[in-house]
Amino acid sequence: MELLKKPILTEKASALTEKSNRFTFKVEPKANKLQIKAAIEKMYGVSILAINTMVVYGKTKSRNTKAGLVTGRTAKYKKAIVTLKDGETIDYYANI
Repeated sequence: MELLKKPILTEKASALTEKSNRFTFKVEPKANKLQIKAAIEKMYGVSILAINTMVVYGKTKSRNTKAGLVTGRTAKYKKAIVTLKDGETIDYYANI
């Protein structure tokens, strides 16, 4: 089971990174904070001060087709926001 699915690269996440040295990841829904911390420290070689996790519920989406209005939901996921020690950073593109 891969705990870290992918980094979240949005404007809001980038602002968090620049302002307070916090990085955002999409993680496995069953992963806890200790598992997430160990996975990030192993993958990126950084030391973590704090981890905040949250479950982001899917939004309702709808669109018009020839058959009529189609509605559905986007998938829910778990998000982890990781605070690093001062001076440390994560390069998302180093592990590609």
